[in-house]
Amino acid sequence: MSIAYLDTPSGISGDMFLGCLLDVGWPLEELRATVEALHLPTGSWRVGAQTVRRGPLRALLVTVDVATGHTHGPTRGLQDVQEIIEAARLSSSVKQRAIAVFTGLAAAEAHIHDTTPDAIHFHEVGALDAIVDIVGVCAGLEALGIEGLYASALPLGCGWTGSMHGQIPIPAPATLELLAACAARTVPAPGPGELVTPTGAALLAELAEFRQPLMRLQRIGYGAGQKVFDWPNVARLWIGEEQKPQPAFAPASLVIIETNIDDMNPELYGPLQQRLFAAAALDVWTTAISMKKGRPGTLLSVLAREADEHALARLVLQETTTLGVRVYPVRRHIAQREMGHVETPYGPVQVKWKRVDGQVVGAKPEFEECRRLAAATDTPLQLVYAAAQAAASTAMLALEE
Repeated sequence: MSIAYLDTPSGISGDMFLGCLLDVGWPLEELRATVEALHLPTGSWRVGAQTVRRGPLRALLVTVDVATGHTHGPTRGLQDVQEIIEAARLSSSVKQRAIAVFTGLAAAEAHIHDTTPDAIHFHEVGALDAIVDIVGVCAGLEALGIEGLYASALPLGCGWTGSMHGQIPIPAPATLELLAACAARTVPAPGPGELVTPTGAALLAELAEFRQPLMRLQRIGYGAGQKVFDWPNVARLWIGEEQKPQPAFAPASLVIIETNIDDMNPELYGPLQQRLFAAAALDVWTTAISMKKGRPGTLLSVLAREADEHALARLVLQETTTLGVRVYPVRRHIAQREMGHVETPYGPVQVKWKRVDGQVVGAKPEFEECRRLAAATDTPLQLVYAAAQAAASTAMLALEE
């Protein structure tokens, strides 16, 4: 399934979202055709796009120009906007999603002004640029075949901004209302200013899930914000194929093979363990036990797949002094694992990342690589391992940002 992840280090607005969609492959001509399908007043709008730089980064800047006299008028309410969208030559799914976004925005404004969504008339819903942004984003997602949308935590700045109701604090009250309604994740902004607009918040509140998914990346699109800050004012849309997490356990597919031994040379356990692993045992361990007549003994345990039960049981009977083994089924829960590398002052070290439901929850350096580097650099092993663990922990935190 094709999915998208909206990475918002500098916030999000409707035009930034459109910039991401165009930069990732949605043609500008199709955006203009979408707007034409709305039957907006002739000469009331113009949509353009150009490549710009935001700091060291290239991004696509989309401009939605509304002619004088149409910026905040005529005054429109939610019902007016619904009628415009429903009359458009667009797919039913695009219409439904766009109307749902506007309904959420209207509900947020109504709550702030202590009225109902149908009773309010305000420029955020009525302005033509908001209609172009919201309908355009819904149409672009459909055109690109995006079946699931996810979003990062949103940076919320501070300060004041003007509105038709006078000065209001940043984040705008409607923005906060929308994000609270969907329990959105937020982080402190890199600086002051309005980084998340009500239109951007309304789009994500209705269309996105606030988490980073498991995915195989295919394309990245950069959308530029209108303002220039001390940091790159861009949003990034990652598009790829959804990756399903590995199952948490293998139900009824594993067995334990075990036996009690009290008359075998302890030197034989090491070679036996090696042979069992070579024969596909998942784990092998021994436990000191007390047997009949108070004799000390050893419990030999082998974790195996059901398909390997017969071969491993035969190997235990062949290579030990026991006369029989016990076998019983077990279930186990396993974390997803993947390998990577981190850099240390002594050289690169392979690291095993531990994931639970896609989230990185642990990292462990490979001990044998640390031992090799310690010998090669004449460094105490504990220092090499500590450096590798510190690098792995730092990398793990970066993966979760």
